[in-house]
Amino acid sequence: MKKIASLLTVCALALGLAACGSDDASPKTEDKKELKIGATTGPYADMVKEAIKPGLEDLGYKIEIVEFTDYIQPNKSLGNHSIDANLFQHKVYMDNFAKENDLKLTDLIIVPTAPMGIYSNKYKSLKEIKDGTSLAVPNDPVNLARALKVLVDEGLIEVDPDVDPLKISEKDVTKNPKNIQLKPLESAQLPRATDSVDLSAVPGNFALAAKMDLQDAIVLEKMPDIYRNVVTVNTKDVDSQFAKDIKSVVESDQFEKVIDDKFAGFGKPDWMN
Repeated sequence: MKKIASLLTVCALALGLAACGSDDASPKTEDKKELKIGATTGPYADMVKEAIKPGLEDLGYKIEIVEFTDYIQPNKSLGNHSIDANLFQHKVYMDNFAKENDLKLTDLIIVPTAPMGIYSNKYKSLKEIKDGTSLAVPNDPVNLARALKVLVDEGLIEVDPDVDPLKISEKDVTKNPKNIQLKPLESAQLPRATDSVDLSAVPGNFALAAKMDLQDAIVLEKMPDIYRNVVTVNTKDVDSQFAKDIKSVVESDQFEKVIDDKFAGFGKPDWMN
């Protein structure tokens, strides 16, 4: 019996050492060469495919693009490590989502982003608008804040300067001399709204998804970097080699060439200018 017990102990130790050896041999995060990058279907999935993936493949990576049709699952999938990075959101949204969902996410680098535009089938300039003009705007606070900023920049309204952009509403407009009638709608409905209202403030990704030309907007937003989209990773991966390589690809001349050739109208972040 003692011999059998000793033999079992030896076997257990051997298996334990083998298991430890197996763990040591598994790829570490920074050594990963197979990456899954999530993006929303449309221009940002195209940006990953045409401007980021080729550069990473040149560095020896195998890239799988995972497309999403909503703004919830790309971060959920990143948080549970189903994907390694994503591209679809700006920092304001990312920070708020991470806080509300107890995720540790970090923006890696800002990328060129399709700006919000005000489109109209009735007017060719905001200078033409009449008293009581109707304007469809996004009904989520962050994108509503962007739409209102366009009007502020054009001198059409004034907004409470102390309002939180995550909580802004039409009630925070303090001056509206043209009596512009704001019509909050889901962002996906804004492209079609150009047929039923005088003006429609359409976020760039929804405009492109609806086959609208960014250059047809009567005005495009002067987008601050905080509203430009970012490549996002889990905070624990921000110093990994793959994160550094994604950043280097986005900073490359080849990336900018693809943007110039295939993403006309996308506003570039400050670091590119």
